[in-house]
Amino acid sequence: MATTTRRYKGRLYQTHLLRRSYRSGQQVKHETLGNISHLPADLIELIRRSLAGEKFVSLVDAFTVQSSLLHGHVEAVLGTMRQLGLDTLIASQRCPQRDLVTAMIVERLLRPCSKLATTRLWHTSTLAQELSLENYEENDLYDALDWLLARQHRIEKKLAQRHLGEGTLVLYDVSSSYYEGSHCPLARYGHDRDKSELPIIVYGVLTDPAGRPVAVEVYPGNTGDPTTVPDQVQKLRQRFGLSRVVLVGDRGMLTQTQIEKLQQYPGLGWISALRSPAIQGLVAGGHLQLSLFDQVNLAEITSPDYPGERLIACFNPLLAEQRRTRRQELLAATEKELQKIAKGWRVGNVSLWVLRRLESK
Repeated sequence: MATTTRRYKGRLYQTHLLRRSYRSGQQVKHETLGNISHLPADLIELIRRSLAGEKFVSLVDAFTVQSSLLHGHVEAVLGTMRQLGLDTLIASQRCPQRDLVTAMIVERLLRPCSKLATTRLWHTSTLAQELSLENYEENDLYDALDWLLARQHRIEKKLAQRHLGEGTLVLYDVSSSYYEGSHCPLARYGHDRDKSELPIIVYGVLTDPAGRPVAVEVYPGNTGDPTTVPDQVQKLRQRFGLSRVVLVGDRGMLTQTQIEKLQQYPGLGWISALRSPAIQGLVAGGHLQLSLFDQVNLAEITSPDYPGERLIACFNPLLAEQRRTRRQELLAATEKELQKIAKGWRVGNVSLWVLRRLESK
């Protein structure tokens, strides 16, 4: 292999040629086999060293993989959390407790499991190394949860400052989870949505209009859904410092009793739905005319029973179709049962007629 260097118009050029030498009689001649100047410099150097007799081996033969750690999914979740600022919401300064909580969130998203399994699984990926958690155990996770609980109000206040403002719309609902242990002081028998027949805990979640959770409150399992509303109002007023809020809840949450309590707070509005007896009362009183829905699907009405409130009547064609279909199914099922009764009545009459004929003979 021969390399020549020349300067042309102020620029330096190198030419790399593959050449061979051979003897013809008394003369030594040289033959150019190819020009490799267009190849990358590192590949040219590799060819030069190979022609010089140096031996090379592939990576597969040169290295043996003793162990490997998963990394891609960990980096994706951690990177997203940092872009969202979730780590700084937990605590503004990095500390072992914040890293432990962050690791639990990552594992909960990737592979939900117990605390003990979490400390084992994060050693199969780069999560423990990324957050310097190689020497922590499951008891440290429980301690970190206690630390997180003590910071709940500060975290919720940060979320409220980010997602809530004066005159904002606030969504609120309540759910429950059953509890199989025997040491939870909040576990009580109540309205179990899972039908598990076990003690439950009740929790209410407050979100912004986009559904992003802002605050959560846990109650004993025998707590009624409507009774949790005043706590949320106090939270919005005192802790978050909001004076103008619209609270949205279903008819089981914002009952008339709770609405009467909400009316005591100036600047606080609500959106809910009337129950069926109240709607029937509006129809019976002539305030809601069903003929309205022959022309429009949405109408605003007033009633002296609801002073200062806006009543919006809406016709739901999907619900109407469901009820019409259900009504037809019930009528068909009733007709089928009536036919069985009628058939049995005819058979009974025939038997009675035959019996009377026999007796007459």
